[in-house]
Amino acid sequence: MELTTPLNITPMNQTIVYGDGLLFLGSCFADEIGCLCKGLGFNAQVNPFGVLYNPVSIAQSIFRLHEGKPFTTDEVIQVGEGYYCTFYHNTAFWNPTQESLLNHVNQSLAEAHQHFKDSHWIIISLGTSWAFRRLDTLQVVSNCHKLPANRFDRVFLDTPTTVAVLSELLKTFPDKQFIFTVSPLRHLKDGLHENQLSKAALLLAVDQLCKTFVNAHYFPAYEILLDELRDYRFYKEDMIHPTDQAVRYIFEKFVDFAVNPSQKPAMKKAAELKQMLHHKPLFPESEAYKKFKDLERQTKDELSIINHNVLINNLL
Repeated sequence: MELTTPLNITPMNQTIVYGDGLLFLGSCFADEIGCLCKGLGFNAQVNPFGVLYNPVSIAQSIFRLHEGKPFTTDEVIQVGEGYYCTFYHNTAFWNPTQESLLNHVNQSLAEAHQHFKDSHWIIISLGTSWAFRRLDTLQVVSNCHKLPANRFDRVFLDTPTTVAVLSELLKTFPDKQFIFTVSPLRHLKDGLHENQLSKAALLLAVDQLCKTFVNAHYFPAYEILLDELRDYRFYKEDMIHPTDQAVRYIFEKFVDFAVNPSQKPAMKKAAELKQMLHHKPLFPESEAYKKFKDLERQTKDELSIINHNVLINNLL
């Protein structure tokens, strides 16, 4: 008896191995999967501008990463009560002074600029087709930072617009492989029907991109959560975000889809080592703990032998 509708996902021909540069951008779903990869020692960087949702903002951010042009005072805006940010960044970057903000965002940009240059894989999680556009400059912003609504126009980025914007990325960076996914998180503030229209536009756009460009690939996270895991027990109390169990399940599917099977022994050993490194002893002077530390060193050596490209610092 079948109790679910499992998806048959064909693995990619070209797959990820340890040592490859990975850059995750987009919705908080990119945060989840990206941090799991990083936590297993992959050379991954996750959302250097903070969480992003719409395709235009994601594309703008990637071109800014490629350019590496530092942010300046004319791009700083005042938000909240005495805080500063930019329209490129998420609220996580709010800073109490312009100087501290510019130091923060430019340090993040410099690191991400180099990582982008070295990355072979760009994983993009598209969240919504709805976006806010500044009325003074007509620029689509990554976040309106709760500024007055009369400063923005709410726009729907239809399928042709999304295809055009993301096609520029694929054409500009033919040496990089792009994995697109549509976030299964529902944007209930848009309304249920509007959310469905938004996701449909994104799905149609990605499908067209994958049929047009050899460096575009689609991972069906949206379908896994909404069809294969069709049950509210896989959602947190807000009925929007997937549970940790659901995220791990989707991550395992992502690994089967995108990661070379030869890397799985190293991933298993990295997971074991990570658990050891996070262990907090009750009695650090005991013989049992000394044996535990010997086992930890042995596991590090074994992991290095299996795959020396695993970044052990990421496991900490």
